[in-house]
Order: sequence, then C-alpha cells, then structure tokens
Amino acid sequence: MTKTLPVLSNATLSELTELMHSWDQPAFRARQIYRQLYVNLVDDPDAMTDLPLALRQRLATEARIDSLRLERLQTADDGMTRKALFALPGNAVVETVLMIYPDRATVCISTQAGCAMGCVFCATGKLGLLRNLSSGEIVEQALWAAREVRKVAAEQGGGREAAPAHQITNVVFMGMGEPFANYDRWWAAVERLHDPQGFNLGARHMTVSTVGLVPGIRRLAQEQLPINLAVSLHAPDDALRSALMPVNRRYPLAELLAATRDYIARTRRRVSFEYVLLQGRNDSPEQAQQLAALLRQDAPARQPLLYHVNLIPWNPIPGTPLGRSERKRVLAFQQVLQDQHIPCTVRVERGVEIAAACGQLIGSHQREHAHVRV
Repeated sequence: MTKTLPVLSNATLSELTELMHSWDQPAFRARQIYRQLYVNLVDDPDAMTDLPLALRQRLATEARIDSLRLERLQTADDGMTRKALFALPGNAVVETVLMIYPDRATVCISTQAGCAMGCVFCATGKLGLLRNLSSGEIVEQALWAAREVRKVAAEQGGGREAAPAHQITNVVFMGMGEPFANYDRWWAAVERLHDPQGFNLGARHMTVSTVGLVPGIRRLAQEQLPINLAVSLHAPDDALRSALMPVNRRYPLAELLAATRDYIARTRRRVSFEYVLLQGRNDSPEQAQQLAALLRQDAPARQPLLYHVNLIPWNPIPGTPLGRSERKRVLAFQQVLQDQHIPCTVRVERGVEIAAACGQLIGSHQREHAHVRV
C-alpha cells in the first residue's frame, strides 16, 4: 500500500511543528520551513539552505511541498496577465489568473474544480462540481503567483517606463468555484495567507466573491479578519435572476439583501455587487432604475451607501445564447446608477484573448476524470 506523504502547503505552523516533533526535530525547524515556504517562496527542499542536509533530504523523500502541477501557462498584455492551468491529484484541473500592474499585482484564485452553481453566463458552471480544493491547493495558487511576480519584476523591471509590482498586493477568490461552498478549507487558506509570520497579506487586500450563499455571508460577518465581500447580483428582480442564477430560487433577492445589510451593520465594511451586462437581458435603463431602487430601499435618496456596483462587460463563452452589451448600453446603464447616487464603475478587462477574463475559466484542457463530490 502506497504511503500518503504529508503535503506541507496544507499544514499550519502548528501542524508543521507537530510533524517536526514526530521526526525528532526541534520546534524552530518548523518555523524555518514555514518561512521558507511563505516568505522566501521556496518550492524545493534543496533550496532550504538553513536546514541541515539530512532534514532537507527527508523532506524531499517523506513529504511534498505542494500538490498542484503546472500544465500550461498563457500570457497576454505583454506578459502582465498570466493564466495558469494546474492539474490536481485525481486529474481535475483549475485555472489561476495573475494580473500585474505598476502599482499592484492581483491574483484571482480558484477554490473548487468546477462549480455546482450553474450560472448560465459562466463557463466554469458548465463543468459541474468536480471537487473541492484543499486549503493547500488554494494557498499554492497564491504562492505560484508571488513567484511569477518576482520573476517578472526581475526580468522586465529595468526596461519599462513604469516598473511592474514586485509582490502580490491583492488576492481575489473569484476564480473557479463558489468559495462559500468550500468554506472551511477556503477560510483556512485565508488565515494562512494573512499570517504575519508567513505570507503576511493584509485582510483588506483579500476579496471573496459569492453567488449569494446567505449562510456564508452571515458566517463571514462573524469572522475576525476584515476581508472584502463581493456579491454576484446580475439582475434587479427575482424572475430574471433565477433564470440566470439558479441559486436565487433558494436565496431570493430579499433574503440576500437582508443578509448583506446585516453584514454591513455588523462589520461597517462596504459590499460590492457584481453585475455582468448581457445585451437585451439585464442592461436596459429601466433595469438600471430597478437596480437602483432595489439597492436604495429603506435608505434616503442621497444618503451614502456602503454599496458599490461593479459593472462587468460579459466575456462570451461558446455554446451560450447570450450577447455582450454594447459599450453605449454599458455607459447608459452606469449613468442611470450614478444619477441615483449609486457608486458604480465599469471593470477594466484583462486577458480576454487567453480566456482569462471574468466568467471564462473552464479548464479548456480538462482531462477525463470522475465527477467526485466532497
């Protein structure tokens, strides 16, 4: 029977300490390993040169640093947008997108292989749910992105008028899957990425996006780390939202907005609403008025809201009878919201030509695999 090796990316510092204890190593070795993984971004035990050779050799043979295997890397925007296709144990795949700017670097991370939510405009939903990711598989995507940012900064920083960022500044859990449907493992990854002894990313530099799983929103409101919340809305009424997003039949708009209002009251943090614009389906001025009224209910007309609407031009996917809103319709929709004092922006697109934009992640090189639900 093949022995299952411990995967270091799945381990907290406490769990690494327990592993070192079982190997008759002092506790400080765990802290050294943890720093190598999350600060130095090492992905090979041989590079952990502050460890004794015997321990490095044991790590190489009796443990694994990570689980993901890079299958394909695509680039766009002069190398500043990168989409990675990772193979998981069991042959499912996930995709991760890195976007580098002069002043920041954002990685869009997946939390599940596939997705069970079935939103009609999203490529990932066509896969169904394949499996949840472990906390380590979620964390590894951020570590990969951090290594890529360092590489790009080293290779291209000197030859650009505006040098690219040299470290990850933002993590958004907006890739494949619904984070709140894998809450415990996703939150364990959040805590590890936030840990000041390790990756040390501020909580306010992390954002989670949900299709509107109300229990997850209410649970997030109780957490101590103030990460940002984005809610996929995409329609101003229940009939249309249920047609676009089956989850609305379980958590209709009234229940969803009550949860977001309670979240704001408890946390005093702003909620972003994501709204994908589909030609002739949800992008009329009348629907913009409906959306404004929906978000302004129970609030005086000019009272500032802790809401923000992020309008997203839809990125076409094959086999879907939907159309991308024309630019003039996008701007007209935005203007109606702004006239109603709803904070609103249009998302700047990156990576469309490599199918790395919002809603396009599908794992186009998906292997044959069993549909395992966990």
